[in-house]
Amino acid sequence: MNIAEVNKTRIHYRDDGPRDGAPVVFANSLGTDLRLWDAMIDHLPDGLRLIRYDKRGHGLSQEHPAPYSMGTLVSDAEKLIDHLELRDVVFVGLSIGGMIAQGLAVKRLDQVRAMVVSNSAAKIGTAAMWQDRIDAVHAGGIAALADPIMERWFSKTFRATPELAAWENMLVRQTVEGYVGCSAAIAGTDFYSTTASLTLPSLFIAGTEDGSTPPDLVRETADLVKGARFELIRGAGHLPCVEAPEDYARVLTTFLKEIGHV
Repeated sequence: MNIAEVNKTRIHYRDDGPRDGAPVVFANSLGTDLRLWDAMIDHLPDGLRLIRYDKRGHGLSQEHPAPYSMGTLVSDAEKLIDHLELRDVVFVGLSIGGMIAQGLAVKRLDQVRAMVVSNSAAKIGTAAMWQDRIDAVHAGGIAALADPIMERWFSKTFRATPELAAWENMLVRQTVEGYVGCSAAIAGTDFYSTTASLTLPSLFIAGTEDGSTPPDLVRETADLVKGARFELIRGAGHLPCVEAPEDYARVLTTFLKEIGHV
C-alpha cells in the first residue's frame, strides 16, 4: 500500500511495472476507486510504469469536508506526479478523471505529454442537476442513487451479470463527503475554452451505451482539441474499461504506440 501526502491529504496509489518504464497515470471516475482499471491493466504491453490512485474522498484516500473544486483535484494529481518525480506521463482519466486530465494538461505540460479523456467532456451536466444529486445523497445516502447510477454506468447486458453487485458495493462504500465533494467539483467545471487551447496528442474514448456522457458529448469535446483521435467502444456503457477491457486496452495501446510511448 502506497500513501503520498499531497496538499495536506493522504492519497492512496499503486505503482506497478519497472521504475524506468514509460509512465501512464490513471484517474478513476466518480464513485469508484483505483480497482476500476484492474481488468484492463492486464492487457497492456509489458514495460510500462502504471500508476493508479484514489481521488480524495474515494477508496483509501483521505476525505475532507465537501465541496471540492476541480482545481484542488487537478492539484492533487499534479502533486502526486511530482512526488513520484515523473515527467512526460500519459494521463488517462475516466469521467471526472477525464476532467482532471484536461485541467492538468493545461496547467502542467511539463508533466503530461499526452492525455486520454475517457467517457468525459469539457462540461458534464448542469449545476442544477448536480445539486439535485447532492441533495439526494444528503437525504438518503449514496445507496439512494445506486439503481439509476448502475443504469448509466453499464449496458443492459452487463447489468444482468453477477458482477454488477460488486460495482454497486464499490459505489455505496465511497464516502458521502468524497462523492458530494467531487460532484460539486464537476458542477463547477467548464473547460470548453481551456481545452480548446490544447494541442498535445489526445485520445477520446466513448461507449455506445453510456448514459452519463453519451458519445456525442465526448466527441464534441474531442473536436475542441486539434488532431485529437476519437474511438467508440460498442456495447459498453460509462465504464468501458470494465465491460470491454480487451477492447479498451487495444485502443489505448494503439494510441501509446502511435505517440511512441511504447
